[in-house]
Amino acid sequence: MAPSNQSATAPWPLWQKIFFRFFFIYFTLNIVPWTWLGGIPGFNYVADYYGQANDWMVELCNNLFFHYPKTTIVNNGSGDTSVAWEQMYTYLLFALSGALVWSIADRKRRSYARANYWLRTFVRYFIIMNCFSYGINKLYALQMSFPLQSQLATPLGDFLPMRFSWMFIGYSKTYEMFSGAMEVLAGLLLLNRRTITLGLFTGAVVFINVMILNLCYDIPVKLYSIHLVVYCLYLLSNDCKRLIDFFVLNKAVAPNHIHENHLSKKWMRITRIVLKLAFIALFFIKDFFTMSDYYRTRETQNATESKPIRSGIYDVVTYAINKDTIAPAVTDTIRWRDVIIEKGGFGSVGTTDTAFRQRYRRGYFNIAMDSAQQTVLFKKSAASKGPIANFHFSFPDSNTVKLWGSKGKDSIYVLLKRSNRHFQLAEKQFHWISEANR
Repeated sequence: MAPSNQSATAPWPLWQKIFFRFFFIYFTLNIVPWTWLGGIPGFNYVADYYGQANDWMVELCNNLFFHYPKTTIVNNGSGDTSVAWEQMYTYLLFALSGALVWSIADRKRRSYARANYWLRTFVRYFIIMNCFSYGINKLYALQMSFPLQSQLATPLGDFLPMRFSWMFIGYSKTYEMFSGAMEVLAGLLLLNRRTITLGLFTGAVVFINVMILNLCYDIPVKLYSIHLVVYCLYLLSNDCKRLIDFFVLNKAVAPNHIHENHLSKKWMRITRIVLKLAFIALFFIKDFFTMSDYYRTRETQNATESKPIRSGIYDVVTYAINKDTIAPAVTDTIRWRDVIIEKGGFGSVGTTDTAFRQRYRRGYFNIAMDSAQQTVLFKKSAASKGPIANFHFSFPDSNTVKLWGSKGKDSIYVLLKRSNRHFQLAEKQFHWISEANR
């Protein structure tokens, strides 16, 4: 945190040096800039050893100070696990104690202008990477997708707020793409030193919105989004005096030079340009084409009609277990109420039977159909080895599907009738003129 345009030789006040030492340690531990070199042959070994040492230290600090219960964490997409909190507290502890020791050992230091320049640079490029990664994802409308028919058929009150917010954003591809465009814009502005301040304002606004969504809708990426906001605010704070003078006090201000690094030799300037271009190629073009592949794959899946059983909603007319017909009942947790076949080789059943992959009181499955043998396998997931159920099928008429076979140790017979159920939300309605509050 250095005042605007402060000379590299100008002394810093004590509070500023202490704050810098704390943030230098904490940001470095969080960002881990040396792991960006993972593409260099052999460097992964160094990164692996660092990761092991980091895990050992986090666990040690937890056992000594924090006492979070031991859990077995799998990669489930959550960034707010107990291990993530343990890591944050460990880094805060290291930053506080490290800043104290550093302040005592280096108490005669006048300033850290040069070190702060490199810290700002690493933090800035970390923000850029996140802007591109999340932004390009949204530009292709891949992060949040339009609600599935299975989700449209799920009662609103059964959804958790996180999934509700995901569908809210995914409902409008245009809104999601706009959000992604703003993140990519922030990243592009941050690449040029002349537009860094504008990029930081744009990034701060974008990530504050993301952070508030995560906090208000219980989306489990709270810690990460909070840190992105802190990174933006830290970089802005380095220019706080000039910004306050301009935006609050209505004073004339000098140009911002804190992000400039004058290189005296030509080869240094060329190297800087080459490294920046390499960064763009690695973290922008690579993500761009990766997302293009994902987009084409998902569009193909969404456009592929399931055969021979067509996608759609089917009411369960008859459901029999071991030749015993089960009547519909509100309290029944096993009988199927309906079956939804989605495009892309998966679907869901209106049941709380745990043999299926349960999400919001519906059982999800993947299917594999064999037209020649007229069989269909229901699997808990695409990676599952064994099937949930193995059925033969036939079509008494164009709107009826008959299934019979085995599910576990039971013989099952199901008669499905194609439903004309219609969801208004799927129409993606838009009206410039609305005569009533609909």
